Amino acid sequence: MIRVLLVDDQPLIRSGFRALLDLEDDIEVVAEGGDGEEGVALAREHLPDVALIDIQMPVADGIEATRRIAADPALAGVHVAILTNYGFDEYVFSALRAGAAGFLVKDIVPEDFLHAVRVAARGDALLAPSITRKLISRYVAQPLPAGAGTGLEELTGREREAVALVARGLSNDQIADHMVISPMTAKTHVNRAMAKLRARDRAQLVVLAYESGLVTPRGSGQVE
Repeated sequence: MIRVLLVDDQPLIRSGFRALLDLEDDIEVVAEGGDGEEGVALAREHLPDVALIDIQMPVADGIEATRRIAADPALAGVHVAILTNYGFDEYVFSALRAGAAGFLVKDIVPEDFLHAVRVAARGDALLAPSITRKLISRYVAQPLPAGAGTGLEELTGREREAVALVARGLSNDQIADHMVISPMTAKTHVNRAMAKLRARDRAQLVVLAYESGLVTPRGSGQVE
């Protein structure tokens, strides 16, 4: 059973999402909150598999709520998916850097919404290649932070190659094809790299790949 927390300051939005989720045999909504502060408290109380969090809310917004959840070791199993009305914007970018596993636009069709919840529950990032390209093009316009590169020395050559391919938006199957290895081996390389770089998920791995300088832009939205 996938345990879901809904956090949105609009009761109508929450009730709509809940109505969809309650129809599924493998999904249970364990709690609802109306602001980020309440959302963090409910995450600690209920330990959901997925927290669906609106990005703009009173008291504490979705970015701050995500940051607190990601920073709490007791909530390491909680995967945050940001809810937004606006598609990819600066708020979503900040949320990904804060530790979100991905984001959902509120006008998403029901089938895609339910699929996304299941994807998030598995610990996979909610970042299609097209979204990854937008993340890349937005991110590389910003200066690298001080201390970038920490942790790269712990990666093997194959792990570094796998992370670079993740940063290009490739799935494990595509990485396996590119590296001429099995999908399971590709997944192992990615998971080990995530552990060594202390990335919560693939979305964080993409950001870390650019912050560390492991991959660099070549033109608009491309990587070397």
